[in-house]
Amino acid sequence: MGKAIGLLCGVFVAMATACLAVAVCAAEQKGDLIAVGFGETDITPDVAGPKPVYMAGFGHNRRATGVLDPLKARAIVVKDSNSKVALVSVDLIGLFLEETLEIRRQLPGFAHVVVSCTHNHEGPDTMGLWGKSPLESGIDEDYQRLVRERIVEAVQAADRNTVPALARIGVARLPDLLADGREPYIKQDELVVLTFHKPGENTPLGLCIQWNCHPETLGSQNTRISADFVGPLVETLNRKHHCPAVQFTGAVGGLMTTLGLKVHDAQGRPLPDNSVEKTARYGALLAEEVEKLISQGQPVRLAPIRVKRREVYVPLDNPLYILGRTMGVLRREAFAWSGDPDKAEKVGAVPPKRYCLRTEVGWLSLGELDVALIPGEIYPELVLGKVQDPPDPGADFPDAPIERAIYADLPGRWRMIFGLANDEIGYILPKRQWDEKPPYCYGRAKNQYGEVNSVGPDAGPILCEAFRRMVQDGS
Repeated sequence: MGKAIGLLCGVFVAMATACLAVAVCAAEQKGDLIAVGFGETDITPDVAGPKPVYMAGFGHNRRATGVLDPLKARAIVVKDSNSKVALVSVDLIGLFLEETLEIRRQLPGFAHVVVSCTHNHEGPDTMGLWGKSPLESGIDEDYQRLVRERIVEAVQAADRNTVPALARIGVARLPDLLADGREPYIKQDELVVLTFHKPGENTPLGLCIQWNCHPETLGSQNTRISADFVGPLVETLNRKHHCPAVQFTGAVGGLMTTLGLKVHDAQGRPLPDNSVEKTARYGALLAEEVEKLISQGQPVRLAPIRVKRREVYVPLDNPLYILGRTMGVLRREAFAWSGDPDKAEKVGAVPPKRYCLRTEVGWLSLGELDVALIPGEIYPELVLGKVQDPPDPGADFPDAPIERAIYADLPGRWRMIFGLANDEIGYILPKRQWDEKPPYCYGRAKNQYGEVNSVGPDAGPILCEAFRRMVQDGS
């Protein structure tokens, strides 16, 4: 009897092995099998050093006094049989295009390298806008250099760590985990989770998460360096699954936030705003939703890999940004606006009539998954096709045409959006919702927040049109 049972078990094992081989072979024939790798480096600034660390995202002269949790640069490398791409998420407020271009120069051989910041409001100033005073940059050039080096190291580690993999994808709507800080109240409340796993296994190799929320739960009075809710989100998933997790920030303009959002503990008691407890709990709640999508995910083909990107010039009309550039606070290349988003000349000794910035939009086609790459904090209306119509009578440009929605041009079965991708140009608004001048929209006594941190009202139309042309026309 024992020998018979052993023989039967052997037959079952052989059959299972054969089925697995057939499944892997079928996956390879369909092009489902890719290679994926993860890498991570620490980018926490030295707050005990001789130089002050100015914290970004709220006001000026907010000096870091300690570290609550580390900041990281996390990378995913995805390969098919012909090419590879690197996707990097960094726990920072933002990095300009010039930084991304320098990082790419150090990473030859990639079809594309995407550097996206989480827009963390509890990390150091990496854009120069939150120094000791409005006329002083908060940037530490040594730290900027360190960040670039660590991002390159994270990508190289991910490239070395690649292994054959399949993927599943899950999407959930989570309106109760998101507050909208500006009328009209339109939320981008999709949580998207990619789960990578070895062929024939269910255990995750790693996770790619896309969520649309400002990491600013700790608030403006916090002086300890932190990744905000991204830290506990990733740590919870690391601990549970013993695998890497990378969170990308999506469409957060308009304003997608945790500020004002009521968060309760496990016993249903409300947690105080701007607290460590609320931040940790929010990360844990988001991790619970990720968990559901890990188990509910559907198979998704991520090959072949195709990449498009388009350089574009956007008018710089924000007087504070222009002043910041003149004073050396806003340190990025400026160009003279020619009236054509496709070409511009660098600014010389004589100031131009109108400034513009060089930026880029991008599109990753990963098999059945499309990823839109947007260089700032785009309003959900521009992504989902929900621009207000008719416009409010108080709007500054009520006759502006409605922009083409970003998601309307994505042909794949599944979609993601990475905001602050390869650049940070601030808020990207629908032009007909621009509202700087009285009378103000919705009967308000003063204008809403948003325009003060935008390069100008033409950014939305120009970027949406550039994205459309890139995807539809290939130009």
